[in-house]
Amino acid sequence: MTATALPLPATEVGTKDRPESTRRAPRGENRAGWLFATPFLAFYIAFLIGPVLIGLVISLFNTTTVRAGLGEWAGLSNYADVLSNGDFWASMWHSVLFTLLTTPLLVLLPLAFAILVSRISRNQWFFRLAFFAPYVVPSAAVCLIFAFMYTPETGLITNAFGWFGLTAPDFFGSTSGAWFAVVLLTLWWTFGFNFILYTAAIQEISEEVYEAAKMDGASPWQQIRLITVPLLRPTMGLVLILQVLSSLKVFDQIYILLAGGPAYSTRPVIQYIFDTGFSSYRGGYAAAATMVYFVILVLVSAAWFLLRRRSNSANA
Repeated sequence: MTATALPLPATEVGTKDRPESTRRAPRGENRAGWLFATPFLAFYIAFLIGPVLIGLVISLFNTTTVRAGLGEWAGLSNYADVLSNGDFWASMWHSVLFTLLTTPLLVLLPLAFAILVSRISRNQWFFRLAFFAPYVVPSAAVCLIFAFMYTPETGLITNAFGWFGLTAPDFFGSTSGAWFAVVLLTLWWTFGFNFILYTAAIQEISEEVYEAAKMDGASPWQQIRLITVPLLRPTMGLVLILQVLSSLKVFDQIYILLAGGPAYSTRPVIQYIFDTGFSSYRGGYAAAATMVYFVILVLVSAAWFLLRRRSNSANA
């Protein structure tokens, strides 16, 4: 005689068979979650979603910054003007060029220095403070300091070239010298942020891993190459995408130090938008250029996300 299993009550079946992750939270918890998230959502809508929607609307009109109102309907003509304007794409190339010049330096150099500092047994706090301190200095102050050091004949950096028998480039009068000036400034100014990210990641690596490697006869260089660097790859990916997006949005140091010169040869796309919107008073056109630039940044972020997702799935 075979025994037949009695059916369980519906409530018992639902709670036992349903996975933990799919069970609904109590209504009180959902209400509390929305309550705590409300301040963030309010600021997010007011200062991010709201301006994007307003900019999208303005981009469809011939709005000017010297007259109230939206102006005449323009439709997509502002976008057509942006996409066919050589000055816009030249400034876009300047932003990309700045990204290509600064990103490798600001991804690899902080990594190297973070690894070296982690190998120091005493007073690591001093190096962390020394590297991170410039990052909190306002951009205007940094640009004024470097403008003084770039001054011909009397500037510290200009004279430093003479100490080695070299001729200092024309930091303000030549395109190559201007790019050198702004890249050096950016490297000194923003180096500390990536350095701190790497330092925090290195601290998460267990000392037991290094102790086991020492017992197996691994040299310090082998420990760095085979343990530290592979375990820092996720952080390197994060630093890379943050640095690319940050460099593409460059504005302060180029505008204050060089004003986009000489002859607009270093003007980034954000300064171009600023000039057309507030100097030429073409608000609708500037809003359209902003939307195009916004889409480009979103595409860069989406492409990186898809690459990382594919890489993670392949490794899994």
